[in-house]
Amino acid sequence: MNKKERVTAAIEGRVPDYVPCGFSLHFPKERAMGEEAVAAHLEFFEKTDTDIFKIMNENMVPDVGEIKVPSDWNKIPTYSLKDDFMQRQLELVKRILDKCDRQAFLLGTLHGICASSIHPIEARYGYEGVRELSCRHIREDKKPVLEAWKRIADGMCQLAEAYLELGLDGIYYAGLGAETRYYTDEEFAECIEPFDKQILQVVKEKGGYNFLHMCKDGLNMQRYASYRELVDVVNWGVYETHFSLEEGRELFPGVTIMGGLANRSGVLVDGTEEELREAVREIITGFGKKGFILGADCTLATEMPYERIKAVVEAARTIK
Repeated sequence: MNKKERVTAAIEGRVPDYVPCGFSLHFPKERAMGEEAVAAHLEFFEKTDTDIFKIMNENMVPDVGEIKVPSDWNKIPTYSLKDDFMQRQLELVKRILDKCDRQAFLLGTLHGICASSIHPIEARYGYEGVRELSCRHIREDKKPVLEAWKRIADGMCQLAEAYLELGLDGIYYAGLGAETRYYTDEEFAECIEPFDKQILQVVKEKGGYNFLHMCKDGLNMQRYASYRELVDVVNWGVYETHFSLEEGRELFPGVTIMGGLANRSGVLVDGTEEELREAVREIITGFGKKGFILGADCTLATEMPYERIKAVVEAARTIK
């Protein structure tokens, strides 16, 4: 099997020749855009040899100015592929595809509706502040907020379609909003879930694969249970949320699980090479090869030595 065939087998519930691996990290700021980003991606995947080639996305929805009251969400415009931030991201994808191993499984990162709405103004209000602001505005007057989020979601649908048209196999959907300390279950169901599903549905209709990453800690994983008909692979912070791989398999029956290793601590960060190999063996033999992709809770630290990732990949390939 080549890398694409291996990952596809894992997604479709067949037993691959060995468990595929997928890891990623945010590149340094000076290597996050333009030609430097192209080179950084190619270097990462050459040196780590992962089966999944995940293209990062630092081209976020732009900051449109201060959002202090609910009516300020009316500043959010309608987005299309003509917008600069989408053009930059699609150009990055094109340049990478011109040079990368097309037999790898190719994923494009797409920031979910929650991330796409709050990340652009996070620098203004801080990590906690922007989330509290979003919740407060939904509770004070949700109409302009949801109208703005719909415009963002419509733009993300166009980006997802363009990814697939360029030749990517699917999207890596970075979902936010299930943290219980912010939105209530009812707010998530009304304000976040419909837009998440709108975007994921477009990918399925166009024949692409959906990787759902449920980001952050303190999650109510049950909020994502109904997503299982739209997703092919799920990934979350096993060590952050204290929600095991086995529990994930029960919550998402028939959906491939990706993970197994903590991303910012533990054996992947500071274990010896022998400890890495043993951890990989324990994870794969314990969880099984079927419907599983070896990965981490989330993105790895930018400074993670590539040889440590390569060691994990090589260890997985010794387990037949």
